[in-house]
Amino acid sequence: MANILNIETSTTNCSVALSVNGEHIVLKEDNSSSYSHAERLHVYIDEVLTSAQISRDELHAVAVSKGPGSYTGLRIGVSAAKGLCYALDIPLISVPTLEILAHKVELQKGYIVAMLDARRMEVYSAVFDTNYQCIEPTSAKVLDPSSYNDILQNQPVYFVGNSVEKTQSIINHPNAHFDPHFPSAQQMCGLSFSKFQAENFENLAYFEPFYLKDFIAIPSKKT
Repeated sequence: MANILNIETSTTNCSVALSVNGEHIVLKEDNSSSYSHAERLHVYIDEVLTSAQISRDELHAVAVSKGPGSYTGLRIGVSAAKGLCYALDIPLISVPTLEILAHKVELQKGYIVAMLDARRMEVYSAVFDTNYQCIEPTSAKVLDPSSYNDILQNQPVYFVGNSVEKTQSIINHPNAHFDPHFPSAQQMCGLSFSKFQAENFENLAYFEPFYLKDFIAIPSKKT
């Protein structure tokens, strides 16, 4: 039996799930318009474990969404995951954020473009087939009307993520479909269990989130 705590904090959605052998048992999440992960994450972890009647000592691993996404959100999630793993002497598992997001959609035909909002007309995106195999790796893209034309020509394409409203305003194609979603720890459960079975663990001392781009501090407008 594998009890895995799954943590997803790459967007405004603060999400925690407890899975047993890949099946999610308890989910706690809240999507606030402002980032409140520092206040909520550890509370959610305690609530999930209490609801599942599983103690921290009964955890076999902690999984965390590795990015890309919010710099602050990712750091909070990874710091919490690493702290738990260190204290409990259990392995750390990382799951790519866009792969988590892609599993929000089930398709029989076509492609999934998982995307997260970046600055201005830019998105972080990756393309997956119906089996969730990544056919275009994660990258930062500046959207224009010709974006993703190569896959839109003959197949339905489902754009999923927190940037679909922006994307829909730019891409106008009959094969384009738009699903606004946020990454959730619920979709991490099967992915983290597969990695647990394969003993695909991170180096606890050296693991860092996948930011994709360097962090740029925005100067305060306060004087």
